Amino acid sequence: MSEETEDIIVPVKADFSGFSAAMEGLSQQSKRFASTFTGTMARAIRDGRSFEGTLKSLALQLSNMALSAGLKPLEGLIGSTLQSATSGLTSLFTGASSAGITPFAKGGVVAQPTYFSSGGKAGVMGEAGAEAIVPLARGADGRLGVRSAGGSSANPVHVTFNISTPDVDGFQKSQGQISALLARTVARGRRGL
Repeated sequence: MSEETEDIIVPVKADFSGFSAAMEGLSQQSKRFASTFTGTMARAIRDGRSFEGTLKSLALQLSNMALSAGLKPLEGLIGSTLQSATSGLTSLFTGASSAGITPFAKGGVVAQPTYFSSGGKAGVMGEAGAEAIVPLARGADGRLGVRSAGGSSANPVHVTFNISTPDVDGFQKSQGQISALLARTVARGRRGL
């Protein structure tokens, strides 16, 4: 009895850009540590410092490196917030849109972390991947919702999709599946009317 086996090949495509960036950052930090360590030891030997003084100097330099690396995200947040505030004030007083402001009156996609003002507090969107901005409109019945394109219907159908994707390319590749899902949902809703 002979057994036949068939190889099945399944292509796998993965995005390792985040991992690669983290590893690159770790590599740079390691190089900086090694440079600081060897530089401190060379100065200690050259200047005839005590071993204890050398270790204190090394610990101080390493703690400064760690503090600097830890404050980088806060530096970005403060810079982005100040830039948004000054751009908003400029457009408020001049009445013109600043180059740093993107209007979303017709909708859009935010694909990277972006800070915005929300009722006196700061909000962030796009922090976990692409997010859509959809303009809302009041219907004849007074309800607030997404305006549909095309003609009116005696029995309007309202469908809400919450899509979460780690990247814009993944969303673009799945648009056909989303369209088919939407068509099936609308057809199912129409049968129930």
